[in-house]
Amino acid sequence: MKENIMKIASKDVVSIPPSKSIKDTAKVMMEHQFRRLPITDPGSGKVLGIVTVMDILDFFGGGNKFNIIEKKYEDNFLAAINEPVREIMSRDVICLSEKSSIKEVVDVMLANQIGAIPLIDSDDKLAGIVTERDIALSLAGEMDDRTAQDYMSTKVFTTTPGTPVESACKIMVRNGLRRIPIVGGEADISKAAKKLLGIVTSTDIIRFLNAKELFDNLNSNAASDVLETKLSDIMVKDAIIVEPEDTIGEICELFKISNIGGVPVVKDDAVIGIITERDILRAVKKL
Repeated sequence: MKENIMKIASKDVVSIPPSKSIKDTAKVMMEHQFRRLPITDPGSGKVLGIVTVMDILDFFGGGNKFNIIEKKYEDNFLAAINEPVREIMSRDVICLSEKSSIKEVVDVMLANQIGAIPLIDSDDKLAGIVTERDIALSLAGEMDDRTAQDYMSTKVFTTTPGTPVESACKIMVRNGLRRIPIVGGEADISKAAKKLLGIVTSTDIIRFLNAKELFDNLNSNAASDVLETKLSDIMVKDAIIVEPEDTIGEICELFKISNIGGVPVVKDDAVIGIITERDILRAVKKL
């Protein structure tokens, strides 16, 4: 935990200028499979802000980010998504020195409930970026005495396969969720509410919208058809799961192999919790 953060940070950082459109920003994210992108000044290389998949979803799902420019365009979504990303980026981005320790980064992440921190050099230029996942995976081997049930969140937001994509966006934005387990498939309602059928993440939704070229079709009827698509059509049906007794070390290894950031915790076919990189960060803090 005392080691320098650059030991595990990504040094070859993809950043974008504040002038890039919201539409093209979403495309860059999906091309590189990134959940976030630092926004930098093209001239100085200094960090101006950060944009995440959740910001894109917030904008798309009609959250506060969309409200910022909704009135400006009088509901013309096609014009709105061609606005520069500076309109929805977070400007009060927290940066740390590239000389920070892993412990310092963990403390700042947990205190501010953020999943990534840009790292800057002595000239305030972007030198790297570190994420919850980087930290969790680097310390996985040291957490074989702790289990999922010790750190999982027991308050789990779920929805059903018939939920439209547009509604799923709103559920995620309003509750700050990156993923939603999909439940159902039982005649007994009490069991159906917990039986796992699949999972959908914020990245799954943005990737789907990109694949359907939604951002290019917003002036046609095709857009509303895409928005009404049921989650059953895009959810991951063979969802990766863990059991309450699985260790944090095993879960980190699973995250690494499967390139995921959270999983439902299942017991007797019922979802009893969810564990994410942030939960693992809390475990790391106690090392």
